[in-house]
Amino acid sequence: MQKLNCVVIGAGLAGAEATYQLLKRGVNVTLYEMKPKKFSPAHKSSNFAELVCSNSLKSNEVTTAGGLLKEELRKLDSLVISVADKCKVPAGGALAVDRDEFSKQITEKLKSFKNLTIINEEVKSIDFSVPTIIATGPLTSDDLSSHLQNLLGYNYFYFFDAIAPIISASSIDFNNAFIADRYDKGDGDYINCPLTKEEYINFRNQLVNGEIVQLKDFENKKVFESCMPIEVLAKRGEDTMRFGPLKPVGLINPHTNTRPYAVVQLRKETLHNDLYNMVGFQTNLTYGEQKRIFSLIPALKNAEFVRFGNMHKNNYINAPKLLNNYQLKEYPNVFIAGQLSGVEGYIESVSSGLLCGINMYNFLTNKKLVVFDKETMIGGLSYYISNVNENNFQPMSSNMGLINFNYTNIKDKKQKNIKIAENSLKLLTETINKHKLI
Repeated sequence: MQKLNCVVIGAGLAGAEATYQLLKRGVNVTLYEMKPKKFSPAHKSSNFAELVCSNSLKSNEVTTAGGLLKEELRKLDSLVISVADKCKVPAGGALAVDRDEFSKQITEKLKSFKNLTIINEEVKSIDFSVPTIIATGPLTSDDLSSHLQNLLGYNYFYFFDAIAPIISASSIDFNNAFIADRYDKGDGDYINCPLTKEEYINFRNQLVNGEIVQLKDFENKKVFESCMPIEVLAKRGEDTMRFGPLKPVGLINPHTNTRPYAVVQLRKETLHNDLYNMVGFQTNLTYGEQKRIFSLIPALKNAEFVRFGNMHKNNYINAPKLLNNYQLKEYPNVFIAGQLSGVEGYIESVSSGLLCGINMYNFLTNKKLVVFDKETMIGGLSYYISNVNENNFQPMSSNMGLINFNYTNIKDKKQKNIKIAENSLKLLTETINKHKLI
């Protein structure tokens, strides 16, 4: 029997998922991961599939885009989602994980395969004659970015991404905080830090005038909307944050029996409830300013910051110009997975890695590549990034608008989404059976 060989570059969410899909199909995988010899500005752990921005993988409800995509991935035997389900921490209707345990279990699972070879080196150039999945992510190194840009002949776009601080639970002042989920949905998975109108206005003013880290390498500081730094959001208007991450709706402060003027929410980071993430507080403020300004929140006046927020560069390619179903049009034995491909988000990256792994195997065995129906979330996302207008392409996360299916006779949004989800999962099952994917 002919030996099947493939190179995977990058062991983030997409690379880890692609590697698993290849390994379980008997492909010999050489996985390149530059950690722990070299770290990007945002990475700290030597394990695979490190979560950087947040420990939340968004909603688990199939009536939401993220929840539907996760359910599709479960049916497709996604390693990342199966481990996430095992490492989940309470987060209401969302799937949030203990990020250290999550990365550890994925690393251990991949290393258990005898057909995996791991090389801890930075890849600076690609041999496009070798079957390869490039999954170096939004933090692709400068050398490799330059190499790909020169080789492919098209300019990269880029945007800036920001991550939120993490706080020690023992340092939170519960005389000025309360535990509750919006509209009492969930099991009390969030700590809420209320602000009066006076406190909120002062807090916003400090954010607007806070000192930020100067981004030296880049002049066009584009910020991707779904990871907007809190200080940028504050500058968009006095009430913008109150209609965003600081919205008070669905919450009653038991200390006053009234709805707060604004609320900062903290979400569990670990199974032990010892660390909490500031929800929606991605930031580019200097560390000193983060300590000073965030401590103006009454419940956080003595907060111990285990990790401060920071901002980093994200790379992505012009997918509609270069890709078809994550496969390079000019180099069909090379696939690009993850946020480098133009998908945006944790689960979206996983879905691209899974599809790249499946189709690389099919490519190696001379089988027809799998194309998921556009009425599934995994198929709609893949189709979108390859077919949208290439002159104004920006990364895309999963959303119901990607699915080309419309129940015009159903006016209720949730009921419509239920029908969309049912149809999507039915079509997905048909594709799984047709191609014998499980």
